[in-house]
Amino acid sequence: MATWDDVRRIASSLPETTEKPSYDGLPAWKVRDKGFVWERPLRRADLEALGDAAPDGPILGAQVPDLGAREALLADDPAVYFTTPHFDGYPAVLVRLERIDVDELTELITEAWYARAPKRLAAAHRAGQPAG
Repeated sequence: MATWDDVRRIASSLPETTEKPSYDGLPAWKVRDKGFVWERPLRRADLEALGDAAPDGPILGAQVPDLGAREALLADDPAVYFTTPHFDGYPAVLVRLERIDVDELTELITEAWYARAPKRLAAAHRAGQPAG
């Protein structure tokens, strides 16, 4: 379904987005230096926590507006969205990139951008006005 090229294209289309490697050198997208989506492979602790439910394939981390939105995504489509104890109490979800379609990915990335963008920039984008 979705690919890293899709993530890059969608994220880069949003105002004032930059792609900068995360602390571990993996792709991450930021709006004014606030990360909103990033590549997030599972780590040893994640694999231990998930056990047999640990997915294979590429994993995208995405900021969400709040914990309620996070819980709604996790409940709505557990085949696509999941989390690990590392993200307990944090408004973010993990996404099985190969299981999300491009339209849903676009909505997720756009909402992640809105969750992290400065209010004026987000309002201008919602209104269809140029940034700045």
